[in-house]
Amino acid sequence: MTTAKRSLVTRTEFFISVLLLIAFAAFMLGWGIEGAIHNRPLQIVPDLKSRSISGALDMLAPLRLALVKDGSEFNSAVPIGSILRQRPPAGTKVREGKTIRVVVSQGGETVFTPAIAGLPLRNAEMMLRQNQLILGEVTESPSLRLEKGLILTQDPQAETSVERNSLVNVVVSRGEPPEGVVLMPDFLRKNLAEASQWASEKKIPLTVDKDASSLFPYGTILAQDPQSDSLVGDDTQVKFSISGRPKEGGEQSSVVNFVYKVPQGSSESLVRVLIVDQHGERELFNGLRQPGTKVELAISEAGQARVKIFLNGILVEERDL
Repeated sequence: MTTAKRSLVTRTEFFISVLLLIAFAAFMLGWGIEGAIHNRPLQIVPDLKSRSISGALDMLAPLRLALVKDGSEFNSAVPIGSILRQRPPAGTKVREGKTIRVVVSQGGETVFTPAIAGLPLRNAEMMLRQNQLILGEVTESPSLRLEKGLILTQDPQAETSVERNSLVNVVVSRGEPPEGVVLMPDFLRKNLAEASQWASEKKIPLTVDKDASSLFPYGTILAQDPQSDSLVGDDTQVKFSISGRPKEGGEQSSVVNFVYKVPQGSSESLVRVLIVDQHGERELFNGLRQPGTKVELAISEAGQARVKIFLNGILVEERDL
């Protein structure tokens, strides 16, 4: 055999020996690891459902088991941050060092209640469905402020955070009260003389407080108790807070004539007009109007104020007075 052939055989034998050694080492390593794992004590996986992550860790630590969050889901039945399910399940026998994977609850999926006061019941129900909410109890009450069939109040109030598919209860206007039933009118921003005439006709005593710091013309009603549409009886105490701004010589009330024209369309629209000023937000008008008709209001001007116009529950315009 030549020297070259002997050298080739030697190298081949060397590489084969190296490969055999590597394979043997890998086998021994795997055998050792497997043996070490199988030599670990067995543990029974505890039930982690409805536990918090920290509570689950406290349960797993003495058992030398690991914990991994494998995801999260909305679930109103399980508090937020609590474990919904686990893998492997409770009762499974595992070796120490095993990783338990869990899915955590995000709580109930929440939404905000839309503003449906002033809308017809049918429109309100559609809006609730669009916001993943359900129309709840519907009751009726007479009203001087809103026409029959329009929503007077809602519970929960608008912009309240609630769980999806929650019930929203409403009170719907029955229209004007029956004979003999007296409701409190809405006198806000009106003059005391008008309220006094009403009280005189109904034989109801008044209590009046004056606010000298008000910017409104003297006698403008800033607040009333009871609120509009409240039932007024013989023992009802009616109180008004009016502007006590001192009258100057020749002073006249400043009144802004507000006009809004309803856009053209195929059907009547619900128009709602609000005013926002230093005294808060107040409704000036709420009613159904035909396309092309006008809503005209006389608004007492005092300080900075902004008018908001809603069409079928949607804010379509804002104006500064």
